[in-house]
Amino acid sequence: MSLAPWRSLITRALHRNRSLVYARYLQLATVRENGCPANRTVVFRGFLDDTNQLKFITDIRSAKAEQIAKQAAAEICWYFPNTREQFRITGELILVSADSHPHLQPARIKMWQELSDAARLQFAWPTPGQMRITTPEAFTPPVPDPIQPGENFCLLLLEPTQVDHLELRGEPQNRSVYHRNKNQEWLTEAINP
Repeated sequence: MSLAPWRSLITRALHRNRSLVYARYLQLATVRENGCPANRTVVFRGFLDDTNQLKFITDIRSAKAEQIAKQAAAEICWYFPNTREQFRITGELILVSADSHPHLQPARIKMWQELSDAARLQFAWPTPGQMRITTPEAFTPPVPDPIQPGENFCLLLLEPTQVDHLELRGEPQNRSVYHRNKNQEWLTEAINP
């Protein structure tokens, strides 16, 4: 599969917004079991090798992981302030846990190894979303192995099916939608902003 035409636009936007630490933060919306949306901010961790899949991380014990296991449909919304452009990317999430997707385990391990000790430590904390534990020791566990991922660590991949790119600069503004056809080729359509 070849790289999608929108991938270079995201790479360019990241480069042009590199002075903003938060430019790597975006909103991820999933669907709760009751059909209501669940939205949160996540950190973009790059693309998976030579694919169009976007990488994120999550804890297997989180509500997010539970939602994804039941309904993989998701959308991200990413705004770049310096270039005044927005990407809305719709697709399917792939949750790569310790006991799933054997062919993606090397990518999961590599992602774990690229994390800071502080980031790895969060996966040894008490279960997310549960009642707050008041003992300070619960949040100061031993530093996890930097080579082998903890069992709670998951690589989260978004396999895009559609990308809506809005450029807010210009008169009029520019907007393009990218989507895959039945042959898995990406098509581009300019639409009204």
